[in-house]
Amino acid sequence: MTNLEDSLRLIFSMGWSDVLDVLIVAAAVYAVISFIRRTNAVRFAQGILLLLLALGVSSMLHLTVTSFLLRQVFEIGVLAVIVLFQPEIRRALERVGSYKLFSFLGRDAGGPFMEKTIRQTVYACEDMSKSRTGALIVFERNNRLNEPMASGTTVDGVVTAELLKNIFFHNSPLHDGAVIIKDGRLAAAGCMLPLSENANLSRDLGMRHRAGIGMSERSDALVVIVSEETGGISVAQDGLLKRHLTRDTFEDLLQRELLPAEEPGGGKLKGLFNRTKGKENAQ
Repeated sequence: MTNLEDSLRLIFSMGWSDVLDVLIVAAAVYAVISFIRRTNAVRFAQGILLLLLALGVSSMLHLTVTSFLLRQVFEIGVLAVIVLFQPEIRRALERVGSYKLFSFLGRDAGGPFMEKTIRQTVYACEDMSKSRTGALIVFERNNRLNEPMASGTTVDGVVTAELLKNIFFHNSPLHDGAVIIKDGRLAAAGCMLPLSENANLSRDLGMRHRAGIGMSERSDALVVIVSEETGGISVAQDGLLKRHLTRDTFEDLLQRELLPAEEPGGGKLKGLFNRTKGKENAQ
């Protein structure tokens, strides 16, 4: 009861600065845990926990030399972490540095173009999947993609299914690169994307999939990949790849991630109307 009373007294005595302090620490801990789960740092984290446990046990048993050596290991470990996770740290800093100012005020819906852009992208990917035409489509979100766009050809056009299929046609000079869609418009084509450095990727993934995953690792972009070998539609996000998506699942994913929260496609009725209208236009 005494401990409970002390805890309640401490909670009620907290001010706004204390609450902010706790939230910042909680966010930092959450970021570290998310980083460990997304990278190959799970075993490294397990090793750190074992060392901490060994340090605690050695201190309890008054093992002076062992405790001294373990403390020296932890002091050197800071430099070891920087060296071992240099690629991950670099990617994190790149994402922070390319973050759009004031993007926390809300996701940019891309004006009236985004909903139409999603529909046209779905139609194009569906046709390219049937014809087994490889495609790589990047949707810019909060992180700016100025460097990849500079490596391609500026288009700045309205996204249509015919335009996307013409760009990724086998004889097109831009079919080997990626298309970047910014604010609902096709900003650039033939763009070069960084390859993923994840050594645990499946061996059956080609360069197009590795480039899509690499782009999603370095930014918050949503990357659509159509496989040239199988015709499967995949989406890369935050370094993770969702493969073999059906048409409806693919469209729902794009609407959920790219449209603002207050307009998630207009509900089931509106989504059904859009799909019916799209089929009529295609016919």
